[in-house]
Amino acid sequence: MRVEQFILENYSLFTRIVEILAAVTGLILFKKYKSTTAKYFIFFLLYLSIGDLLNTYTKLIRNNGVLSFLEGTVFAQNYWWSTLFWKIGAILFFVFYYQKILKTEIFRKIIKYSGFIFITVSVFYILIHWNYFFSRFFPIISIMGAIIIFLCTAFYFFETLQSDRILTFYKSINFYISAAIFIWWLIITPIVFYDIYGEHRDIAYIHLRRYIYLFANICMYLTFTFALIWCKPETN
Repeated sequence: MRVEQFILENYSLFTRIVEILAAVTGLILFKKYKSTTAKYFIFFLLYLSIGDLLNTYTKLIRNNGVLSFLEGTVFAQNYWWSTLFWKIGAILFFVFYYQKILKTEIFRKIIKYSGFIFITVSVFYILIHWNYFFSRFFPIISIMGAIIIFLCTAFYFFETLQSDRILTFYKSINFYISAAIFIWWLIITPIVFYDIYGEHRDIAYIHLRRYIYLFANICMYLTFTFALIWCKPETN
């Protein structure tokens, strides 16, 4: 019971550790990837580490912290930042990244226009539901983002299967990136349909949700770290 309680109380810390580990590994090995598209992924890992750090600003609001003046305002919760930084920002990065690594023109165009549709619908949906932007996540944004991730990874795997790269796929950092984000979104996306239980403060659901996120995050970031160390640079 004590172990479970320790994990639940520190799941954000565990996620932060593996997240920073991946980013620091990328920085250390940046020279190895600086002339490849993977350098953008290293920048993205830094973006995630900084963004998640900023996401903890709510801790400085409670208990008369330095940001206590935000208490009672719409910024007292960080839903808005998580939506912009991760649910929208991360998807736009992968739209950009897969346009760089995909070789089939029609695949790149599909990803490009899917990204335009995603950001347009997201912005309009937020504006229409502005009152909820600061108090909850929007399932439609999460689902649309997951669809784009599945498109990106499916196109990449299809290209790999249809080319000589299938012979050395296990040495490709893009393979590990694609596999990791595909599995992460596959695990996490269904949770958005059950977040109503979180709004009602269902403790059992909140604990289960933390375990799922922790497991998914650790697997994803450790995969990124392994890939950066193991893989050989690829020129596009």
